[in-house]
Amino acid sequence: MSATNDQSLLEALLDSWDRNNTILVNLLRALPEGGLEASVMADSPSVAKLFTHIHYVRLVFISEDAPEFAPQLAKDLSEGEWRDERDRDRLAQMLNDSAQVVRDAVKSRVERGQDMNLHYDHPILLLQHMIWHEGYHHGQIKLALKSTGRPMTDEEAGPLTWDIWMDKKFH
Repeated sequence: MSATNDQSLLEALLDSWDRNNTILVNLLRALPEGGLEASVMADSPSVAKLFTHIHYVRLVFISEDAPEFAPQLAKDLSEGEWRDERDRDRLAQMLNDSAQVVRDAVKSRVERGQDMNLHYDHPILLLQHMIWHEGYHHGQIKLALKSTGRPMTDEEAGPLTWDIWMDKKFH
């Protein structure tokens, strides 16, 4: 495969990451009233805590696997994993910021041909793990909403999620 094709493939993978984060932020913005407080069971994390967990996990893996991107992460890591942040704008900014750090770290490591420090045989595997992890929690968030009487219909969620994945003109 030529370098041009390799770069095109990397850009497609990074685009999938961008779409994943857009979907997550769209879900956050579309939550119904009281949605951040929803949880599946009394001892389950709230939707707000699931969003902060996603943000935190992104930062932990980058701090362990591409620490040159970690200095800017220290404050968010020190605030903890399961925070009960209720400000949607703040949550959206946190998710956008951590998504950019993940993107930059993976892109840099792939372009330099450098392995991740602790986990994964290839930097792309970090990206795939994050997408899988966040999709898992996306489902938990929708289940929490449903179990607390705040379901999102497919008509509401589709344009914000599946349509983003399938849109040929995303950017």
